[in-house]
Amino acid sequence: MRVPLSWLRDYVEFDFLPEALADRLTLLGMEVQGIERIGGDWRSIVVGELVQVTPVPATDRLSLTRVQLGDGHGELSIVTGATNVAAGQRVPVALPGAVLPDGREIRVARFADVESHGMLCSGAELRLTHDADGILILPPDAPVGRPLAELYSDVVLDVDVKPNRGDALSMVGLAREVAAVTGSPLRWPDTRPTETGDATAEHVQVEVLDPALCPRFVARFVDAVALGPSPLEVQFRLTAAGQRSVSNVVDASNYVMLELGKPTHTFDAAAVTEGRIVVRRAAADERLETLDHVVRELDPETLVIADPRGPLGIAGVIGGAASEVSETTTSVIIESAIFDPVAIRRTAQRYALRSEASARFEKGQEWRLATIGVDRVAQLAAAWAGGRVATGMVDTNPVTPPLTRVPFRPRRVARLLGAPIDAAEMRELLGRVEIVTEPASRSDAVPAVPGEPPRPLDPEDAASALVAVVPGHRRDLAIEADIAEEVARVRGYETLPAALPSTEMPGYRQDPRRTVDVVRELLSARGLNEAVTHALVGPRDHELLAIASDDPATIRVTNPLSADHSQLRRSLLPGLARVLVHNERQRRGDAALFEIGAVHELRASDAWESRQLGILLAGEWRPGHWDEPGRSADIGDAKGLVEWLVARLATGNLRYRDEVGTHGAVAHPGRRASVAFELPLVGLVELGEVGELHPAYLRSLDVRAERVAFAVVSVDALETLADTQRRFVPVPRVPAVERDLAVVTPETLPAGEVERVIRETAGPLLRGLRLFDRYQGPPLGRDEVSLAYRLQLQAADRTLAEAEIDDLVSTVVSELGARLGAHIRG
Repeated sequence: MRVPLSWLRDYVEFDFLPEALADRLTLLGMEVQGIERIGGDWRSIVVGELVQVTPVPATDRLSLTRVQLGDGHGELSIVTGATNVAAGQRVPVALPGAVLPDGREIRVARFADVESHGMLCSGAELRLTHDADGILILPPDAPVGRPLAELYSDVVLDVDVKPNRGDALSMVGLAREVAAVTGSPLRWPDTRPTETGDATAEHVQVEVLDPALCPRFVARFVDAVALGPSPLEVQFRLTAAGQRSVSNVVDASNYVMLELGKPTHTFDAAAVTEGRIVVRRAAADERLETLDHVVRELDPETLVIADPRGPLGIAGVIGGAASEVSETTTSVIIESAIFDPVAIRRTAQRYALRSEASARFEKGQEWRLATIGVDRVAQLAAAWAGGRVATGMVDTNPVTPPLTRVPFRPRRVARLLGAPIDAAEMRELLGRVEIVTEPASRSDAVPAVPGEPPRPLDPEDAASALVAVVPGHRRDLAIEADIAEEVARVRGYETLPAALPSTEMPGYRQDPRRTVDVVRELLSARGLNEAVTHALVGPRDHELLAIASDDPATIRVTNPLSADHSQLRRSLLPGLARVLVHNERQRRGDAALFEIGAVHELRASDAWESRQLGILLAGEWRPGHWDEPGRSADIGDAKGLVEWLVARLATGNLRYRDEVGTHGAVAHPGRRASVAFELPLVGLVELGEVGELHPAYLRSLDVRAERVAFAVVSVDALETLADTQRRFVPVPRVPAVERDLAVVTPETLPAGEVERVIRETAGPLLRGLRLFDRYQGPPLGRDEVSLAYRLQLQAADRTLAEAEIDDLVSTVVSELGARLGAHIRG
């Protein structure tokens, strides 16, 4: 928020230099991100009086002016193209040698053979207003010859008001913070309008059909207004605060929003049918042309301000063009309402229309501002536009809700802050920010967390406990910890001593995200680089995965910034593939990447989020050396990484199946497999997929690598499998025995099935199993293949006898033949 200090001084006295004030506000939590000095770059720009204005011969619109500059400057002849100048006016004059804020240097120049000694300035050229169409006409009492910087310079602070402090998004709100530091009283503006004539209720009727979304609506009626420009000082203030001056009536509304933090809206009363305002949700298929002249389809969840004919505006966000105040407006209806913050935030996001008004509404509004705001707008509209304020107002809910009471224990607050602050000092500090304190009663209880039931006070704390009566504008104070933070904030964080916590540390608890951290550490240790890609992808990314653009399970963004970021991703592969393409364009084709991220989809109209681990390998997996060539990554490397990773997290065996998974459309048909984990007493737990990407998919993404291996694993499944405790077994005291089996099977039989039968049959005596050879050719049949396995057999308590080993091997061979039709190679 931009805060002109000349405006801020209307509400509080302070003698800080701008830099010192910025430091104090920052320490209060109102971070000042910049300081701008309006007029600090004005050099040789003074007030001049136009003595004479005559047309320049042989030109269409140029005028020659004689400008009186007072003592020391005399008169100058200046040519101007502005049409709003006349003798007797006082205007800003840039003398020869002056440099304007945009960097232009003013010199003596000739126009149509007439010499011009300077320039008459517009408000936009001086950055005092946004009006660039004519010369800035100063008040008639502006002292001639006086440097303009002495009259209209200002300092503007750029304050970053945090989301929980909507009350500080105003001049009065920030003045309240300054008053807490200086001890000066806060000066509220006089908001009472002068009322005459008939009553507002004779011109305006209000009906709220959805009080949950609009608990209060206040309206006033002002007629006999004459639209025109606002007073010059108002234009200067609005411009300095970042608002464009529109007209006196509209500026009154914007002025009050910046002054009090209360958004209001002015309707052309002639455009409101029968003066009836209805606050309701939009009907199906309703449309509204908003003030930006865009016709919008209204969602039934949108709250609108309407009349009997239809919507007049989107509540809390933007008004409608049909009821806009214009040059023909003679009477206005002023709206000042309280809206549900969540509804306004969702509406602003739905239509991508986050405005200054919605930014304040979505943070919540103080109840009393509804009447204070409407009074102030009516008062200013009458003063600036000459209007008559009708008597009274229409208020749908004038009953003020009770203030929030937050019990707190001074001893507990002091312990939280680590500072010896007694109860008396706490009460004084809280009083500076208008928080009244009083002794707690037996009925008071301490709320621990917002939304949870409060806890009764302990007997030892009940005697010293206090209650903070929170003013209506402080919606951020709800629990005892909030009061502790407020005490520290007002006292000054820099005054709190550095101290170690005296509270006993809690016992160890397993970090639920530890598995994710372990996966990151393990893969990074293997040389993979972690990538973080965008969670939003485009329809083409999903279409390449064989997910239709209109697939109902895809979650779409209502107002995407671009088509390439319009859907929540359902796989990590598109993002990792883009990283590979980017690396290849930088001549870094050897990529070993992984990402852990969320994927989303709709299931039975509910949004589901799951976490995936994505691995992508391309280029050389094993770099070449002088004594051996390099080797490109393939499915075996992706499979090996998954096996290695699972072996370090869980105890059990992996199963591979030739099944088409989620990524079947982009996987090479002969180089893909689904991965599952055999869990005792549970069965198979699906983990994900491994494989190589299809060449057609690689070409569609402009990937240069011929082979790219991938793995996609469910992180949620990994966490389910991960051992919570490490199991250590004694080092064996007896030797292991190895036996080799060359098993002949049909070529189409997966090797994993052979391994599964061997493991199930050998039982606990099998300590290791490794496939070390594969042979195909004579004397085997054309459709046969020989798989050579090495079995490591060992018992924990004895040396295995030869007969026992032979019996086990014979049983394995028999089971292979019975269950798979396999036999031992002769």
